[in-house]
Amino acid sequence: MFEQLELDDSLCRAVADMGYKQPTSIQKLTIPAAMEGNDILASAPTGTGKTAAFLLPACQYLLDYPPQEEGNARVLILTPTRELALQIHQQAIEITRHTDMTCGVITGGINYGTDHETLSQELDILVATPGRLFDHIEQESFDCRGIELLILDEADRMLDMGFSAVVNQICAEARWRKQTMLFSATLEGGGINRFANDILDEPVLLEAQPSRKEHAKIHQWLHLADDISHKYQLLKHILLNQVESAIVFVKTREKLHQLTGWLQSDQINCCWLQGEMPQDKRNAAMAKFRSGGAKVLIATDVAARGIDVEDISHVINYDMPRTADVYVHRIGRTGRAGKKGIAISLVEAHDINIVPKIERYTNQILKRRVIDGLKPQHKEAKPAVKKKKVKLKGLAKKAAAKTAKKRATKQKVKRTKKPSTQA
Repeated sequence: MFEQLELDDSLCRAVADMGYKQPTSIQKLTIPAAMEGNDILASAPTGTGKTAAFLLPACQYLLDYPPQEEGNARVLILTPTRELALQIHQQAIEITRHTDMTCGVITGGINYGTDHETLSQELDILVATPGRLFDHIEQESFDCRGIELLILDEADRMLDMGFSAVVNQICAEARWRKQTMLFSATLEGGGINRFANDILDEPVLLEAQPSRKEHAKIHQWLHLADDISHKYQLLKHILLNQVESAIVFVKTREKLHQLTGWLQSDQINCCWLQGEMPQDKRNAAMAKFRSGGAKVLIATDVAARGIDVEDISHVINYDMPRTADVYVHRIGRTGRAGKKGIAISLVEAHDINIVPKIERYTNQILKRRVIDGLKPQHKEAKPAVKKKKVKLKGLAKKAAAKTAKKRATKQKVKRTKKPSTQA
């Protein structure tokens, strides 16, 4: 129960209003450690409740230590994408609904006048994307000296998007802060660790993976596809016969536009997200998807980062991801809020190598299924195995060359032989 985490009654009431009864593993780990004032370095995949894991202790801090004077926001949350910033802002509003706290959000793609209206308020919590916030710091329309808690969400994605220098500058501007929390989908790789070392002070390291019970909520399987035409027919059948709402993942914008065109020509209503999409169009696409105006959302991994919609029945990997951890992030968008979810992968021969890697990473076999009338005609391709080259020396090398020469001569003679004319 959230009450056992020593959270204020107003926060517990808000969480209950949101329909959450038990804290997730990352919330159980983070909330007590954060409330003790520690810097936090946490790894948690999408769908594990990490937003509440940092919002709840931040709000508890604001309740425990009322402001001494009016000023700018005391809690700053940086996040890589507009969509994620808006979602965190909405959840912050819900969590603070029984308090007097005020929350604001500023992102790129929005008129600067709207930002100035937001920043002119007496904010407690500000959610922002790094680029837009730094613009305001340079224009002196936002002062970081009042920041007491700094939270970096999806820090790995911020690095991937090239925000490292900007975030470091913001951290330097907020150097009077009392606490910093950094959340990342993965802590692997030197980049995220160097980044964390620069901005965190003796952090508590927390790593939370979905429990077996959480994994069990997502039924996973794959369909083998002979070629692109067969793969599209599989997708079309699944969307028309099995899906209530689905995110379909593709690798590139080109694939996104191609697939969207095919679906629309087949009268399958869909919307899409792509990188560098104008914010008004992105908001319109998400509103259409959330309202049920379109039951299919096509997205690349970059565009879909941070999407948090509870009622997604299916995640479909139309293109397989390049790595196993991306697969886990993708499928984590279904099976939320205690509901069952389904993750289906459509696998062509050239994608078969990633399947055993995913199975090892998730400790789960992806069962092969077939659809009547759409059974694959070819056998499953086996994962490619790289053969090690053996270096030969001296006599062994000469002998191998002699054998290769003889074999080549025999093949040449065989090719020049005339076919038999015997009746």
